[in-house]
Amino acid sequence: MTTLFVRHEVSDYAAWRKIYDGFSPVQKANGVTAQAVYRAIDNPNDITVTHEFATLEAAQAFSLKTAMRTGGVLGAPTVWFANKA
Repeated sequence: MTTLFVRHEVSDYAAWRKIYDGFSPVQKANGVTAQAVYRAIDNPNDITVTHEFATLEAAQAFSLKTAMRTGGVLGAPTVWFANKA
């Protein structure tokens, strides 16, 4: 299993969350087996999202660019992949 981590800041969490939640069917159609959203304690607009996939290839093929563009993401996200140990 591979997890895709994405960290970014958003301008308005409530607006971003609505877009993110509406993206759920796209996640499932592209192999996301589980997901989670985390908010930083000191900045609730600092978001880290995880998406789990069966393979690294599936994780690398997944794109959130459209959802991030319409969801009010500020700046470039930090993206990384990890395997559960």
